[in-house]
Amino acid sequence: MINNSDSDDSEDETYVVRRPRWIKERNNYFYDYDDEDFRIRFRLSKAAAHNLLIKIEDHLEFISERNQSISPINQLLATLRFYATNNSQLTIGDFSGLSTPTAHRIIHRVSAAIASLNHEYIKFPNTQQEIRQNQREFYGIARFPRVIGAMDCTHVRISSPGGDQAELFRNRKGYFSINVQTICNANLEIIDIVARWPGSAHDSTIFNNCCRKAKFEAGDYGEGILLVDGGYAATSYSMPPLENPGTAVEQLYNESQIRTRNAVERSYGVWKRRFPILALGLRVKLDKALVIIIATAVLHNILRQRGETVPPDDPGLILPAPWEALLQNGQISCERSNTPQRSRARELLINNHFRNLI
Repeated sequence: MINNSDSDDSEDETYVVRRPRWIKERNNYFYDYDDEDFRIRFRLSKAAAHNLLIKIEDHLEFISERNQSISPINQLLATLRFYATNNSQLTIGDFSGLSTPTAHRIIHRVSAAIASLNHEYIKFPNTQQEIRQNQREFYGIARFPRVIGAMDCTHVRISSPGGDQAELFRNRKGYFSINVQTICNANLEIIDIVARWPGSAHDSTIFNNCCRKAKFEAGDYGEGILLVDGGYAATSYSMPPLENPGTAVEQLYNESQIRTRNAVERSYGVWKRRFPILALGLRVKLDKALVIIIATAVLHNILRQRGETVPPDDPGLILPAPWEALLQNGQISCERSNTPQRSRARELLINNHFRNLI
């Protein structure tokens, strides 16, 4: 702003110097990178990105080309880059040729479009054929019968949500997080997810209040079993390990249970290493963080179904600690359930199945 005073004129004239409008150059990364470099920077192959774009393109197109509107592919790649690096939205904007406010809107617009596919890609087995298929695949790991899912919780770091309830999101390790419950199958696909509880919530509290437990209680899954850790109660449908196995049969049960349930732990490693933003922390508002968690879970399942492996870390990714420490920081061991761990169903399973394997 410039003030210009003239001795011949008693009035001051004020001139506002406006910043010139800067149209950033937008690179065509889909064609600029070969497939390997593309996978490293955007965490999925070109083929997977193209197929995903077909599914969500209608949600991303603008009604006109006025003001150099951003193409759906550029919107998608900017969002994937955000998931891959956890860079600030200013940096994502510079990378993608967008202003910071535009980058902010596009990241959350694309995340919502991807999350809307959750009913197509995050599906719990409901038919007898699907249940038996899951049970066969789990049985092939360590001969644990009737398993249709492995369940646990993982913490996703977030910024303080503010307000009177902010401290509810501080977990036992002292940082703010969302405690995310997932159930996975033997292929490490997430078949059920609950992403709305604060970091202070106990794992068993989340399960006790979710619709999946009500369906198990109602017998919707027959004799199907969920494998869980010691923070959950032993019931006819949830099987934690034995706290103090005393016989060879009980030790065999524990070994088989732990090896089979390890699928859910491995799924967290794959999910977070593919999308490092989940391990490094979501620096967005709470409601948008929940959408990003669901969106990355959908992408995780799409890529597991395609058989795509986790690419090497992006060269621009800055890790505050080794991956082993970051992943361990997201797993918070809960105190054992106060519910008595003696379960008639578990005892029958041990005596009728695992005794025959000795």
